[in-house]
Amino acid sequence: MKILALDTSNRPLSVAVLEDDTLLAETTLNMARKHSTTLMPIISEMLQKSDTTPQDLDRIVVSAGPGSYTGLRIGVTAAKTLAFTLNKELVGVSSLELLAANCQNDTAELLVPIFDARRENVFVGVYQNKAGKLVEVLPDQHLSVVELCEFLKDKKVCLIGDAKVYRERFEELLTADNYRFSAPKDDYPSAYLLGLLGKDRPVADTLTFVPHYLRLTQAEVQWMEKHPGKDQADSYVEKV
Repeated sequence: MKILALDTSNRPLSVAVLEDDTLLAETTLNMARKHSTTLMPIISEMLQKSDTTPQDLDRIVVSAGPGSYTGLRIGVTAAKTLAFTLNKELVGVSSLELLAANCQNDTAELLVPIFDARRENVFVGVYQNKAGKLVEVLPDQHLSVVELCEFLKDKKVCLIGDAKVYRERFEELLTADNYRFSAPKDDYPSAYLLGLLGKDRPVADTLTFVPHYLRLTQAEVQWMEKHPGKDQADSYVEKV
């Protein structure tokens, strides 16, 4: 099975081409606000490097969120467009699970991938390695740092991703012996790992697949405040 995997859910952009478990080509760039202009050229480059044509692909795996609204829309739109036009399988994988996969060999700790949601809020999930597989302990959600620390209190944890943004708060709210920060290299997504995670996942419906935002955009919040009683489905912000 040949897989194109892509992640644009946050600042880094990662694209890989796999054949079964074998990596054929991968690139990961740490860049901001350029995903819309760089994603498709990088996909083309990875296909060329792996000697793969779009028609050779069997499956497209994309990070489904949470993360940056704009980044998620760019990645999911590209993945859906390719899957639809090429008639290929589409699979979505949690962006947080992807980060946790960087540390999946750690068996003694809970893995806590974190994306900064600003104002001392985070997108977070909690995972654990059991028999070589990541198992969800706490579903991906949007929490305050204080709420997260309440859940993590007295647990052994590895904090991954944007956790260092709130280093002082974790130092204040968690017991020093119970947590550690991941190595810097593990704070970035790998599209290769994304492809491995999505290789055996159920196929999504290409037309109805949408990102998992986990919260409303600020524009949607303001719109709903101005239109009380309106259903969110009536919002002018159209989902991808």
